Amino acid sequence: MRGRSTERERIGRLLADGRRGNSGALLIHGEAGIGKSALLDWAAGQAGGARVLRVEGIESEMELAYGGLHQLFLPVLDLVDSLPPAQADALRAVFGLTSDEVRDSFTVGLAVLTILSEAAADGPLLCLVDDAQWVDRPSVDMLTFAARRLRAEGVVMLFAVRDGAPGATVKGLPGLLVEGLDRTAAAELLTGLPPYVADRVMEEAGGNPLALIELSAALTPAQRAGRLGPLALPETAAGLRGRIQDGFLDQVGRLPEATRLVLLVAAADDTGSLGTVLEAARELGAGVEDLEPAERAGLVILSGELVRFRHPLVRYAAYRSAPLARRMAAHRALAGALGGAGQPHRRAWHLAAAATGPDEGVAEELERVAEWAGNRQAMASASAAYERAAQLTADRDLRARRLVQAARKAADAGQDQRCGALADQVPLPLADQEVAANFARARAAVELGHRSPAAAARILLDSADLTGAAHPEATASLLVDAVHAAYSGGDAALMAEVASRAPELPVLAVPALLFGDDVPGASGVPDVSGALRPLVAATEVTATGVMERLLTGIHCLLTGDHPTARRVALGAVAHCREQGISGWLPTTLDLLVRTELALGHHEEAVARGTEALRLAEYYDLAHRASHLRAALALPAAVRGEEEQVRALTEEALGYARPRGVGRAAADALWARGLLELGLGRAQAALDELVAARQEVGHPLLCLPLLPDLVEAAVRAGRPERAAQAAGVLDAWATALDRPALGALAARCRALTGPDGTAEQHFTAALALHGDGNGNGNSDSDSDSDRHGATDRHGAGTGNAFDRARTALLYGEWLRRLRRQIDAREQLRAALDGFEALGARPWAERARSELGAAGGETVLTTRQDGPISLLSPQEREVVRLAATGASNREIAAQLFLSPRTVGHHLYRAFPKLGVGSRTELAALLAA
Repeated sequence: MRGRSTERERIGRLLADGRRGNSGALLIHGEAGIGKSALLDWAAGQAGGARVLRVEGIESEMELAYGGLHQLFLPVLDLVDSLPPAQADALRAVFGLTSDEVRDSFTVGLAVLTILSEAAADGPLLCLVDDAQWVDRPSVDMLTFAARRLRAEGVVMLFAVRDGAPGATVKGLPGLLVEGLDRTAAAELLTGLPPYVADRVMEEAGGNPLALIELSAALTPAQRAGRLGPLALPETAAGLRGRIQDGFLDQVGRLPEATRLVLLVAAADDTGSLGTVLEAARELGAGVEDLEPAERAGLVILSGELVRFRHPLVRYAAYRSAPLARRMAAHRALAGALGGAGQPHRRAWHLAAAATGPDEGVAEELERVAEWAGNRQAMASASAAYERAAQLTADRDLRARRLVQAARKAADAGQDQRCGALADQVPLPLADQEVAANFARARAAVELGHRSPAAAARILLDSADLTGAAHPEATASLLVDAVHAAYSGGDAALMAEVASRAPELPVLAVPALLFGDDVPGASGVPDVSGALRPLVAATEVTATGVMERLLTGIHCLLTGDHPTARRVALGAVAHCREQGISGWLPTTLDLLVRTELALGHHEEAVARGTEALRLAEYYDLAHRASHLRAALALPAAVRGEEEQVRALTEEALGYARPRGVGRAAADALWARGLLELGLGRAQAALDELVAARQEVGHPLLCLPLLPDLVEAAVRAGRPERAAQAAGVLDAWATALDRPALGALAARCRALTGPDGTAEQHFTAALALHGDGNGNGNSDSDSDSDRHGATDRHGAGTGNAFDRARTALLYGEWLRRLRRQIDAREQLRAALDGFEALGARPWAERARSELGAAGGETVLTTRQDGPISLLSPQEREVVRLAATGASNREIAAQLFLSPRTVGHHLYRAFPKLGVGSRTELAALLAA
């Protein structure tokens, strides 16, 4: 570990924290041979009394769903029985111990989190994930899911990833880049060499410690003595990795043939099971005694029933040095050894590795593996299995179907670019219309994810026209997807065109009704008063898939039914989690963010939006990330965070405008306009808001920003713009008949109408707003959030920010009329509302107006009581604890470990001044 003091100090701090009961995770990354595995070995040696679990990724097995997780947990599999039943069943299913399906991938993640916590119950736990770029994607996802949620369990997780390797996508963890050794540290590894030779080795190794060791070990005695010819080492460092590998190949090549054979089998195997390796090796004429030379040479480490290579590159050398025929024979032997071990998924992959051409029997086995993986929410692994099955398929139409399935599963896994690459391999034309429809969905997913929403909608619409009445379900599904793509682009005309194909479908009848007019506007608002609500209600009843749920929530949001939109959005998020379609989870969370914003739940919107953006970035969903950045810019604008708003909107607009993503562009410009309005720059606000309105065109799509546009126009001295926007808002609010929209329309009438009618409009707006805490008029019953906890906001449509703004405008109007006492009442209410939301620039404006009206302007504090002392996660934990939920029940709802829940309660009780859950419940009730 020469020259690694910085790295050892960083890891040592984590280990020390683990001994104190704190958890932590670190991603160690760098080039091959740079010393990542050595750092993991050092960490294991420093673990002291900690339990150590370790998994090493294997390139040939990286598509085997949950293989890495199974290998890591082999020493603690007995703990599965102690998990809550749903979690235990999920782990048994993904490990292939039962034939059950897994409906919720988050249950698997929670099971991983819980078993890590249980494994650390008697002392600290160290988990080492080496060569994570070669660990299967579902295992990496579940382990990083757990790593991001560990807090107070005493679990330390170290991941090692080779930079630049395919699959090196461990994200969301703090990183440690391991770089080359300096010359002093490198020289310490080359003792005994003449200076000239040591200099040449250091020059070629470039600080890579593995290169230093292996290049020096490969020198002949004559070379070590200093007799180096000009070609003894490569002239440039470009051949470094090849030379490192040559060093390992030389060591493997010097072993007896039978030893190389058993090493080949061990390299091809992913279980690490010595018994499995030896059973397969016997089929090839090798036995346990043949491992002895490799063990003496230090190439493998044997312990108990496990076999482990001392370095991943040794495994690679053992595998790659064998001729193709022997590698195939090793895979066939492993398939035979695993056939009777109840591991058909591993067997299928080994058979596939042994195949040299079309083999329908193996392809069928792989298709069953794909179905197995899909039923366990391992969409990336399912896609890989379908792809390999297609490669082994001779029949053209069957190959096309399997490739399309591979592309669809890739899209569900959030792998849009891979989805596109698979779609490009599909042989055309497609005879089967249902396969053609699925192919169109795959192409549209790529188009929507990275290019043009309008083009995606056209692909789907054209496919629907071709599919026709012969396949009504496929046609309907294509049209629903097309409407969603058109909505993302803010293209109302295209939405109407798509909806006109099947207006009898409830989910399409709503856009057909709302956007069917050729000339939308204040005078062209369709008569929706009688038909709209039954249609929206019908869509909620019939919405079972993720897209139908999304569109239903969008329709509710567009038409001002915000509580129902939230309930639908929560259902859509839960559906994605349960079905493991992680590629759509950021989109459903995006819908939930917008419903929270519409209801004035800014903290919740930020929390959901941050999670969604992290997921979108993790899966490289640039399209969805642009929407989410624009959405997150809105609460930042309310808080007056100018730098944050600029950063979010610049990135959102940079993606959205060139690709015609009108909704994201409009929202980003709206956020800028709202920021300018709060900061008192009315003309700049008006310019941004007018530009936002132009991005989508149709008034219904820009309805939420019209109140801001009206206020900006009034303050900028542009009454004609204010009156026009207020007229559009009023017409749609009347047609839609929702209290939330009615309140905003009444406020705008007060701003643009004569002074003689302003007061009645302001008071009407305040009545429709309710009390600003969700207790206004409501069209929906209260619902539960994604954790099953009661919705603490209530069911109403009141929006605290909108109510405070109405009170501010009313108070300003009253002060201008010198009605100071009445003005102070409204301005104090506005100030309290803004401060409770952290809306700094708006609070400053209200404070200034209140002072001008003769009111007290001393800084106030949020009136949340002691609950305001807690962090957001502590707040969620104590609210659930107050209902009587156990730590395990709370952990399951909040995706935490039970020990983290206990840690939060331990920290929260003193802050709240309580000593028991009974006292906690009484405090919160008060």
